[in-house]
Amino acid sequence: MNKKQKKSKSILMILFLKTLGAILVVGIPLLIFVSTFHLENVTIKGVTRYTPEEIQGKIIQTKFDSNALILYFKVKYFSDINIPFIEDIDLELVDNHSVNIIVYEKKVTGCVEFLGEYLYFDKDGIVVESAAKRLDDIPRIKGLQFDKIIVHEKLEVQKEELFDVILNLTQLNEKYELNIDTISFNSKYEVTLDCGDIKVYLGKRNTYDEILAELKNILVEVSGRKLTLDMRKYDKNKKNTNSIIAKPSR
Repeated sequence: MNKKQKKSKSILMILFLKTLGAILVVGIPLLIFVSTFHLENVTIKGVTRYTPEEIQGKIIQTKFDSNALILYFKVKYFSDINIPFIEDIDLELVDNHSVNIIVYEKKVTGCVEFLGEYLYFDKDGIVVESAAKRLDDIPRIKGLQFDKIIVHEKLEVQKEELFDVILNLTQLNEKYELNIDTISFNSKYEVTLDCGDIKVYLGKRNTYDEILAELKNILVEVSGRKLTLDMRKYDKNKKNTNSIIAKPSR
C-alpha cells in the first residue's frame, strides 16, 4: 500500500470516527428525549360540538406532535388553532407521557340564515361563526331585520333589546330542556316558538320564566302530537280554562 492510499484511508477513518462521535453525542440524547416524552395518554376536556377524537386529530397531526413536551410548547406558544366554534385551546402537561387538552367553545345563543349560510351570534349579538351546517341545539331566530352581517361584529337589528329576549329564551330553553327549534318575532315583537311539531304563541312579556315552566309540563303531556298552543293569555296567578288554547296543527 503506497503512502497516498494510506493517507486516504486515515482520512476516511478520521471522518468515520468524527461522524460516529457526532451520532453518539447528538443521537443518544435525542433518543433519550424522544423516549422520555413519548406521548401515550391524551385527555380532552370541555368539548361538546366535536368528538374527542376529532379534536385530537386536529391538534396531533405530525410525528413531532407525538412528543408531549414538543406538543406542549407548540400549542402554548407557536400554534394558532382555527377550529369552527372553538374560542381557544389550552394544554396541560400532566407527566412525561400524558397531556390534558382543554377546549373553550364559543358561547352561542342563536343563529340567523343569510345567503345560504347560518350566522351564529352570542348573547350580545356579535356574530361569532358562519357555517353551512345548522347546529341542532342552537335555536334559529326569525323576524330580525338586517341589511348585512359581518363575522366578529355586532348584528345590527331593528331593536337591540331583542338580544336580551333571545338570551332569556335560550337560557330557559336549556333550563327546561324544551328543544326549541325556532324563535320568531312578529312586527309587534311577540314571540312564537317551534318545538318540534308543536307551535307555541307566547306573546310579548317582560319575562318568560313562568310561561316556559308551564310549557315544559304541557309538552310532556302532548308528546308525539302535532298541535298549536296559544298561551298569550296565560297568567300563573289567574288560571282559567281559556288561558291556554290547543288546536291540532293542519
